[in-house]
Amino acid sequence: MFVRIVKMSFHQKHVSAFLNMFEDKKVRIRASKGCQLLELYQDKNNPDIFFTYSYWQTASDLENYRNSDFFKETWQETKTYFNDKPEAWSVDKKVSLA
Repeated sequence: MFVRIVKMSFHQKHVSAFLNMFEDKKVRIRASKGCQLLELYQDKNNPDIFFTYSYWQTASDLENYRNSDFFKETWQETKTYFNDKPEAWSVDKKVSLA
């Protein structure tokens, strides 16, 4: 399993639109083959910055999702809300304490 972290910065006027879109699509994203967890975070100091954390069974599961029409349409809409270039990392989880 690995974790995909995406940092996105939005124009303030588009934050509500992004949150509405995420609300509409989150269940379908989470239901994607290999997706084990999906979380959305908002920065405490800058409310225009958000992070998604998604846990994937395999790298190919994430790639299949990223190559899907659903992702392409979602990402195309999301990009219209950005005020800065998004950043993304794929990381291996080493330790998790609950």
